[in-house]
Amino acid sequence: MALRVLAAGKGTPEVRGRILALAADPAAFRDDPELGELAEAVAPLRPAGFQERDAPAPWRRWGDDIAPAALGQMRDAARLPVSVRGALMPDAHPGYGLPIGGVLATEEAVIPYAVGVDIACRMRLSVLDVPVSELKGGAQRLANAIERETAFGMGARLARPADHEVLDADWGATPVTRGVRQRAAEQLGSSGSGNHFVEFGTLTLERPEMGLAAGTYVALLSHSGSRGAGARIADHYTRLAAEAHPELPKGLRHLAWLGLDSEAGAEYWAAMELMGEYAAANHAVIHRRVAKALRAKTLAGVENHHNFAWREEHDGREVIVHRKGATPAGEGVLGVIPGSMATPGYVVRGRGDAASLRSAAHGAGRVMSRKQAHRTFAWGDVRREVEAAGVTVLSAGLDEVPGVYKDIEAVMAAQADLVDVVARFDPRIVKMAPPGERPED
Repeated sequence: MALRVLAAGKGTPEVRGRILALAADPAAFRDDPELGELAEAVAPLRPAGFQERDAPAPWRRWGDDIAPAALGQMRDAARLPVSVRGALMPDAHPGYGLPIGGVLATEEAVIPYAVGVDIACRMRLSVLDVPVSELKGGAQRLANAIERETAFGMGARLARPADHEVLDADWGATPVTRGVRQRAAEQLGSSGSGNHFVEFGTLTLERPEMGLAAGTYVALLSHSGSRGAGARIADHYTRLAAEAHPELPKGLRHLAWLGLDSEAGAEYWAAMELMGEYAAANHAVIHRRVAKALRAKTLAGVENHHNFAWREEHDGREVIVHRKGATPAGEGVLGVIPGSMATPGYVVRGRGDAASLRSAAHGAGRVMSRKQAHRTFAWGDVRREVEAAGVTVLSAGLDEVPGVYKDIEAVMAAQADLVDVVARFDPRIVKMAPPGERPED
């Protein structure tokens, strides 16, 4: 009837208004004598409105120096119908969807943007049998090993391609992983841009730990992830998640999820786990090649993801725990929390705190945007600062200088109930992507 009225041009303004109202809420017109039939037809085609939890999922924060925008993003994540519980680490700052430093447990759902664009970004530390004196007397030899044995920046790849058994994994698990294998092979052993780095420094243990006697050692520390392959996977499945949830309001669109019982959800999970293997291989290649160039042996090591999702049991139920820029800190679990290029990082042992979903910070945490950093700092001043700290910076951008980060000591103090410090790492020779590179983190 309504369409016939429109076609005849009769009562057009009134009918058009009613049809617009029907489009907004078909259920309100199901008993309408003229529009009921149209309402029944339209209702299945219209996405259901956003149905948030009756009450936000419980979550807790650590630390006081957290930007309001990051707090708002955590509050939004707690509104999702799939959310179970959350936590916000003391290094938190705004990200896409879930804040960096955010931890979110969901029920049988994975949120691509709550894992992050750089899937399986991780840390690896290797203690080498290199004399500590070489950090001064042999610094050029150490610097050359970093420069020659890895590569930095967007699209970076090694001059001599690397090999690793990860390339024999099932890259055909999903159409997307099949398509990125070649890029992954080309970038294996490279470090990307943004806050990714490879650096030498001293590792100091006050007591025997990690199979080592108390003392000071030379250590190699790297921070990188799944490179272009991971970014391509994140982009594809983030888009599918958004298409699956058109009902999400604008502020929550980056929190779109995929049910793990769906084809897309199962594909993303398989792709994410493959990127976990690939990111670990990426670090293994870097450390293997640098150690070989130095003819050094590895005495001990620690590594961990901090952009990933895990199946874990919390509160007596199995949940999916997303840690986006957060370190796993289960009881007894070792992890690495870096500072900045001129401030210390720490090897830590998790205390298994339940309220934090067994998590901790993944670094010092940014206090300003990259654009603001370029407006605020000048290399002349920064160079004097890092040299005073005894650090040689081989290359880096102004958006990664010490002043863009929170005080790492304050961050560590704020999470004293989450981790115990095992060792201290002090950077001495730092290599990051050269200035002007677009960040990948």
